[in-house]
Amino acid sequence: MAEQGGGTERYGAGRAAGAAGTPARRVAGLRRGGPAVPDDGVPRWLRTSAGVTWRLLVLLAGIALVFFATAQVQLLFVAVFIAFVFTAVLRPVVEFYGRVMPRPLATALGLLSGFLVLAGMVFYVGYSVANQWQALSRQFGDGIDQIVDFLEHGPLPVSITSEQIAEWIDNGREWVQQHAGDLAGQAAESAGSVVEVFTALALSVFCAIFFLARGQEMWTWFVNQLPASARETWKTAGGAGWYTFSGYTRGTVIIAVTDGLLAFVLLSIIGVPLAAPLAVLVLIGAFIPLIGAPAAMVVAMIVALAANGPLQAVGVGIGIALIGQFEGHVLQPLVMGKQVSLHPVVVALAVTGGTLTAGILGAVIAVPLVSVAWAIFSRFHETDPPMAEDEAAEGVEPVDDDEDDAGA
Repeated sequence: MAEQGGGTERYGAGRAAGAAGTPARRVAGLRRGGPAVPDDGVPRWLRTSAGVTWRLLVLLAGIALVFFATAQVQLLFVAVFIAFVFTAVLRPVVEFYGRVMPRPLATALGLLSGFLVLAGMVFYVGYSVANQWQALSRQFGDGIDQIVDFLEHGPLPVSITSEQIAEWIDNGREWVQQHAGDLAGQAAESAGSVVEVFTALALSVFCAIFFLARGQEMWTWFVNQLPASARETWKTAGGAGWYTFSGYTRGTVIIAVTDGLLAFVLLSIIGVPLAAPLAVLVLIGAFIPLIGAPAAMVVAMIVALAANGPLQAVGVGIGIALIGQFEGHVLQPLVMGKQVSLHPVVVALAVTGGTLTAGILGAVIAVPLVSVAWAIFSRFHETDPPMAEDEAAEGVEPVDDDEDDAGA
């Protein structure tokens, strides 16, 4: 009985100790001294990789949803983007007018000034083409004859006769006649696209009027609709994004105008006909990174080749290439400054991705969108102290075996 009583006392003490917090036995599946995580046989690296993977999938799904929603209202997105461009370009002008007149009148006068500048450029180009059309057609015909003579009797290893060129022209004419219906359908689709373009421009001008006149009030209203805890974050993100976007837009306009003026001077010195329209083409090409400038250079070289010969065409190509180098090494750092600090590799990838997604329009808007996203990320991202180049290269560059032997 005593032994039974003692056993009962020991059993009661064990239960008391267990109730006090000391486990009487170890639960299966728990590691001693580690976190209480069931051991299901999955390695830690696989569990971590799976967690990162599903988060990336959710992020990619969100990005795809944004692209899908944007594609459904592409006209609206383009109109708002162009409205932001107009606002960024004309805002300094409106601010200048606003010093001496009411804001609505300053907005109207600023829009009128921008329209007059654009209309003046278009009128000058049209007048130049109409004034030089007869001389250009004669020079272009002579240039084509020179090109044909060079291809037929030149030093090229392969000669092309005039009969072959005439045959190609006949084949092209026959192809056009056979596909006249398809071409007419494409022309009708292009007409619809022209209507969409004018619709987008009208909507963008309408939005730009309100952005210029009451942009600050609209932004304040939007911020006030947010919770108080999120307002500072949105203010910081909006300020960083608009600073970068406006700086990029105004800088691109300044660089494009400078490129156009330099191209006009170059083409006038060389004596290329239609120097003004070609200069405007160079100006427009400056808005398309990596693509616009080479395309404008090729067109100018073709005109110079047909009108003045191969030497002038080479001179035009070299001159416009030098203008591009001047833009990249002098104008871009001087005008853009630190507002847009993207590596050329990032610019190339952004332009390629934008082109594959939305054609020329995607190439135009890709760089400013990436610049804004990077500016917002940089404003909130806190980086650790940077590493030195030699320290970062450890483990990447191959180790010399002779040095290992010498060390041994």
